[in-house]
Amino acid sequence: MTVRTRGTSPSRPADGEVSSTRLRGGGRRRGRPGRLGRRRRPDRPWTDPRDLWSESLAGVLARPVRSVLTTLGTVLGIGTLVVTIGVAATAANQIVGRFDALTATSVSVVVPTPPPGSLDLPLVRWRGVDAVRRLAGVESVAALSDSENTSNIQVRANDVVAPGTVSGQTLSIVAAEATLPAAVRGTMTTGRFFDTGDIERHERVAVLGDQAARLLGIGDVRDAPAVFFNGQSFTVVGVLGGFGREQRLSASVILPPTTAADRVGLKEVTRVLVNTSLGAAAQVARQTPIALAPGHEESLTVLAPPDLSKARKGVEGDVDGLFLVLGLVSLAVGAIGIANITLVTVMERVGEIGLRRALGASRRQVAAQFLAESTTIGLFGGVVGAALGVAVVVGVSVVKRWTPVIDPRLALGATVTGALVGLVAGLYPSLRAARMEPVDALRAPT
Repeated sequence: MTVRTRGTSPSRPADGEVSSTRLRGGGRRRGRPGRLGRRRRPDRPWTDPRDLWSESLAGVLARPVRSVLTTLGTVLGIGTLVVTIGVAATAANQIVGRFDALTATSVSVVVPTPPPGSLDLPLVRWRGVDAVRRLAGVESVAALSDSENTSNIQVRANDVVAPGTVSGQTLSIVAAEATLPAAVRGTMTTGRFFDTGDIERHERVAVLGDQAARLLGIGDVRDAPAVFFNGQSFTVVGVLGGFGREQRLSASVILPPTTAADRVGLKEVTRVLVNTSLGAAAQVARQTPIALAPGHEESLTVLAPPDLSKARKGVEGDVDGLFLVLGLVSLAVGAIGIANITLVTVMERVGEIGLRRALGASRRQVAAQFLAESTTIGLFGGVVGAALGVAVVVGVSVVKRWTPVIDPRLALGATVTGALVGLVAGLYPSLRAARMEPVDALRAPT
């Protein structure tokens, strides 16, 4: 270590400036004028930062195996921290993204039905739903009709009632438009859904939900099976499954609106299901009541998805908090490893410390030497750990087919954190080295 002393170069007085200081024996000493009573500050040795960096790097590389093993603790700690935060952010984004796709685009409108015996006209007619389809941001829409009277109907798969056997299943009867599969994000598992021709001809056809089909034992509609309820038969033309919304329809018998009005008494629209583009739900929710019932929009109840920004932050916060604890534990283990190895290094280099002190190195310079070494180890561990952590997050996202979410500040912050961990871990060993007296250090065995 190069030790330099500030102010050691002699200074000469300027021309014409003469100052005299009385010496013993009456002599005088020429020098620069100074204030009376002013005491000169003692010269302090100082170290060039470049020398400090080069010597700390040499100290780290002098024991490469030990330095690598010490750095490995920081690498594991920083890498675990980056992986946990990165995977948590990616998983939270994936969870909220799926929630957005299913919930943030669903709008429901509840239509009140006139009381029995009322002469009031229905607020929403079946053909009135076409006005909603023309709204910007609407992807699909369908009207439904149900009632308490048709929510528990005995439905049988044949018209033979055998004594001692179950005569049927209790299912709900609903009426819906031909666009229902798209509105509920469902798929036809077998057969087809009734079309506008069936509706106009008042055909006695029905579509079963997948759960209702299993209960009735109907798995194939190629033989035109029929269901029976209220003394009437209806030909099953298809089975609807895979409901993305309105799961209760999986245990229902779905009829065309005209057939339901003639045979079951379901005439008025009770609900309207709307699917929107992502981000358009709030606007569609405000415009749908006006399109369905102009002048009476206050009578309709709109069920719009809530603002998901709070939900997203809540999910990310919960997942981040869970994994952050694991990362901090790993980081603490790495810090303890650096502190232990640095302390051992101090004890092994007692003779070197004594020699430096004897040659004029100050306590501050000795402490800076070991602090620089521990910080260098932490910095290297932070760089390697951040790189490995980012690589693991990307690899996990590729395997899971997720979109990786990595904040650029995370990698930079991880590197700085590694250096800070090394700095903090080297405080005690460096202070212990600085407190050694030169005589005691030179006498100690090396």
